[in-house]
Amino acid sequence: MRSLAMLRPVKSILYSVALLLLGNGLLNTLLSLRGVSEGFSTVLLGLVMSGYFVGFICGTWVSRRLIRRMGHIRTFGFCASLCATVALLHLVFVTPWVWLPLRVVYGLSFITLITVIESWLNSQAASHERGRLFAVYMVVNLGALAIAQQFLRISSIEGYLLFVIIAMLISWAVLPITLTRRVQPKVSERPKSSLRALVGFAPLAVASAALSGLAMGAFWSMTPIYADHMGFDLAGVGLVMSTAIVGGALLQIPIGRFSDKHDRPVVLTWVVLGAALIALMMPFAPNQGALLALYFLWGGLAFSLYPLAVAQLIDQLHPDEIVAGSADMLVMHGAGCALAPLAAGTLMHAVGDQGLPFYIASVFLLLGLYALYRRRRVRALKTHTAHFEPMVQSSAEVLSMMFDDVQPDLFDDPSFYEAQERERLATVLREG
Repeated sequence: MRSLAMLRPVKSILYSVALLLLGNGLLNTLLSLRGVSEGFSTVLLGLVMSGYFVGFICGTWVSRRLIRRMGHIRTFGFCASLCATVALLHLVFVTPWVWLPLRVVYGLSFITLITVIESWLNSQAASHERGRLFAVYMVVNLGALAIAQQFLRISSIEGYLLFVIIAMLISWAVLPITLTRRVQPKVSERPKSSLRALVGFAPLAVASAALSGLAMGAFWSMTPIYADHMGFDLAGVGLVMSTAIVGGALLQIPIGRFSDKHDRPVVLTWVVLGAALIALMMPFAPNQGALLALYFLWGGLAFSLYPLAVAQLIDQLHPDEIVAGSADMLVMHGAGCALAPLAAGTLMHAVGDQGLPFYIASVFLLLGLYALYRRRRVRALKTHTAHFEPMVQSSAEVLSMMFDDVQPDLFDDPSFYEAQERERLATVLREG
């Protein structure tokens, strides 16, 4: 009953985010498949799909200014209208050179929508309820993305119906949030931070965020093409995507809780090497059922890497640095995602479809080797133990929801900060 009472003030926001992510999850997969059917090369498709993440990164700076100027509801309606229109424009101009700017505009508008939702959720929850609300939000997020892939069963990708459904879902997302009677919150300033300092104190966490983006961006953009070329029909492509997402949703929590109780860099190393090994096994899968099983396991490991990197970062930062540092992690992850589709598409064009799993395996092997180097050569600075939270790429607004109640009694003690500074200085001297 307490959980239901907690959700009552935010149920309209959760309805909106579910509809929004249903449309967004379907559009990302549909565009990859439609591009193949239109004869776009994997290089051009990779470039087009990178545009979404470029817009996503740009939107992390633009969204707050727009919300402060227009207000939450008007901004949400404005950007939802843009997203729905852009989705339909892909049908009008079927060329990669128009799709590319459309994806940039869509990515910028979509992150603004997510910023509206997450800042509103953050303001509506009491501090002691934010952890549970964040968990519900992640369930809605991953659940909607998984279900969205099954909409591919409704109609052919060559027609217009799926694009119309996407536009309808995004438009419907405006309805619950505009009907709410809740007071609109104030959006905070983007936290100031220094990426250079972050790399100096937590290089493994930063590298993990960037390289996991290099892998996950390729998954979201190019896996539908890979599954299609592996002989899956339209419903099967949706099943491959849903299987990986469900694997990520189910296995993130046990992996994360295990990392809370053990040496997190060690856990991260084994997770990334396991994901690389599974990716290397994909070209040798004897049948489609085996490939689905591999994607389930791979999703569980790969989806855990970014939240593991964030938890590793929190282990090494002052509490007042956490939100700013995590916002930088989000940008690094997004930058990796932006480069990934083009890099993976180029490799697939050069060596064939199996270039995708080999590309993903190579990225994870690189990260695994770097993690081994950091563990053996440099002792990581650890200021406290964070708690793992399952998450996906989102806006910086959700970070306050995650970290609102991080051990306040410890962080109020001035001696804690003095000890941190002494240990940081000692670490720098050892490495220097």
